[in-house]
Amino acid sequence: MSVGQNLADARAMVPGLTVLELDRPLLEAAFADFADWHSNASPLVAVMSDVTVFGDLVLDITGVAHLFGGERAMLRTLLTRLRELGYAVSGAIAPTIGAARAVSHFARSRWWKPPISILRSMACRPPPCDSTRPRLPGLPRWGSKASANCRTRERKPLQAEFGASLLLRLDQACGHIEERMTPRLPPAERYAERRFADPIGLMDDVLMTAHDSAIQLAIRLETEGLGGQAFHLFLYRVDHQVMTLSVNSARLSRDPEHITKLFTHRSERLEGAYDAGFGIDMIRLAVSSVGELDAAQLGVFSQRDVTEDLDQLHDRMSSRLGPMVVLRTQFQASHTPERAARLVPAIAHATNNDGLRPDLVRPLRLLPAPETILINAEVPDGLPASMIWRRISYRLIKASGPERLGAEWWHSGQRLQLVPPVKPKPPASGETPEPAPYTPNLPLFDPDAMTRDYYVAEDEAGRRFWIYRQGFHRDDEPASWYLHGVFS
Repeated sequence: MSVGQNLADARAMVPGLTVLELDRPLLEAAFADFADWHSNASPLVAVMSDVTVFGDLVLDITGVAHLFGGERAMLRTLLTRLRELGYAVSGAIAPTIGAARAVSHFARSRWWKPPISILRSMACRPPPCDSTRPRLPGLPRWGSKASANCRTRERKPLQAEFGASLLLRLDQACGHIEERMTPRLPPAERYAERRFADPIGLMDDVLMTAHDSAIQLAIRLETEGLGGQAFHLFLYRVDHQVMTLSVNSARLSRDPEHITKLFTHRSERLEGAYDAGFGIDMIRLAVSSVGELDAAQLGVFSQRDVTEDLDQLHDRMSSRLGPMVVLRTQFQASHTPERAARLVPAIAHATNNDGLRPDLVRPLRLLPAPETILINAEVPDGLPASMIWRRISYRLIKASGPERLGAEWWHSGQRLQLVPPVKPKPPASGETPEPAPYTPNLPLFDPDAMTRDYYVAEDEAGRRFWIYRQGFHRDDEPASWYLHGVFS
């Protein structure tokens, strides 16, 4: 039997054949995990999705073949460990992606040494022309059974008969046109890894290895004068599964003790979902979001930067509880009070406070939503004399204002967001899915009703309130009053 054969012929060849429908989404997800597992051999692994979403992998082994004893030994090692898992596999090494795929499909696991001229090497043992994607069954009519023969023919008749796809694949296989790959995992330029002769399975062993890798990574970062904010721990299981743990830091860091504590707290959130399978044979610690971090010289009587300790505390709490649990206030460029600040994760990058004006008088406590109050004033547009809030009457003895705030028309129809929306990422292998963050159902922004006159009022007991009048007073429709905040 062969690929593309109809079912009737297959049943004629094998009378007791069992036929099952192909579950493409399940197979695609399984092959994606299988592709990620191959990143322990090369940091650049991609699925050839232009052919199919499963079945064909491409690895860029530039600069990594010497770790396996050479290209021939690397190919033998990769194919052997897959066959030991029960997979039927073939592979090849070639200077181009197209040539490697052609040889792997039709020359069956041949090691191809990079030649001086790839066209000359293809002429010595050329792969069939139908190895180009897609297959072209009409080529035998032209007397061409090898790609080298196609190269000697005129290009215009070939393009007229078979289209531009044939010429494109031939040029890609010969290296005249670059064929790029899209890695599934972002390549990490700076990482430290540890391979084990015998697989490990305990989380304590994983964290000890992560600490040793963090020390190695810190030495490299210190040599380059860099620090990182995102750290990723890849656990490669022997059953072609990859588990990933990622942590973030509020500021650039290369402290191995701090990095290890982040992963320790992150592992506590797995809640028993950690499963090492048949064991872990390799651990890799990578860093991303790097930046310049110079070494600091501290004197004997110098004072430490306490903000660094506070940031590390935020990092550990966010790693243990989740990034959307530990929040801080970030000012926004808006003069509308409820839009002038929002809550962001404490480990988020600090930005400039363009929306903060220290000369403005603002209450210490701002209500989540303004509450309606009843106001008595001597004149309709005058200062308030008393108010009723939550069924309690307050006699106001002092008041200052008004401070008029106009509407921001560009926010028309938008909903107020106290916390920026965050889409929960799909859980990795061994992790439980994170629940979606809570988003309050606040009213939409109405610019026609957003002209406000704010007053600071004080009652007999010394309590100060931040109240405002919305709209303008008319005889047929009086203005509405609201309480927006309370001073200390």
